[in-house]
Amino acid sequence: MSESQSLRELISNCKLPANEARILLAHLLEKHYQLPRSALLSRDDMTLDIVPLEEWGNLVSRRLGGEPIAYILGKKGFHNIELLVAPGVLIPRPETELLVDIALAEITKLNRSTKILDLGTGSGAIALSIANAAPLASLVATDQSVEALTIARKNAQSLTLKKQVQFLQGSWYEALTEQGQFDVIISNPPYIANQDPHLTQGDLRFEPESALTDFDSGLSCLQAIIAGADQHLKPGGLIAVEHGFDQSEAVIELMTIAGLADIRVHLDLAGHCRAASGRKGL
Repeated sequence: MSESQSLRELISNCKLPANEARILLAHLLEKHYQLPRSALLSRDDMTLDIVPLEEWGNLVSRRLGGEPIAYILGKKGFHNIELLVAPGVLIPRPETELLVDIALAEITKLNRSTKILDLGTGSGAIALSIANAAPLASLVATDQSVEALTIARKNAQSLTLKKQVQFLQGSWYEALTEQGQFDVIISNPPYIANQDPHLTQGDLRFEPESALTDFDSGLSCLQAIIAGADQHLKPGGLIAVEHGFDQSEAVIELMTIAGLADIRVHLDLAGHCRAASGRKGL
């Protein structure tokens, strides 16, 4: 790789898709030169010094090897916040922002201090996004993975949201002790079925398997969360869960069996059934 290549030439000659090359190059411009992403256009004739040029080659090689960009950069934007991410946690997806919006709509509707439970918090994406947008909400976020909770707590610290979110270790509701009942329960659990071919493709190959699949039908975690909601929701409280694009009917049935009312289907930006919500009876 020639040191004389301009930013424009680096992108043009890169084996990666242009949008991915721009993301990696913008990261280097910010890290080494404190330049914004717009410099890719305004200073496209600029050349890199030897250290960032070597780092560029390393970043491109890692991405060509399939490593997710979020893990390469160590961060991922999600619902107006930026999160530290690492191989120990699921990479937050845009479609999961739907759960945040559902929770925020309920907080606005209640128009009072609310208690929110986030089951399987991972990097803390859902809980911290809610806390960031709703300062009067108090949140409890659980995860079975100690590694994930370490990352979530670091995110809470960097976002100055430590006082608003309590992190507990354990499987789903088992992590709870004396937290009482909640106004809203939110969860994006593992819902990919065991042996699904997607688990061996793309970014999923690098993410923690236990955050993607229940090693069963894809519905076992959803079933446990929905079945346990009644005990942990206040009367009239809301539960909302993310699920696979083809699991909507099954999840609605689970909510019906659990005795939930006002069951609703929520579409993601692609028009897929991506979440379901229901309420505990009054």
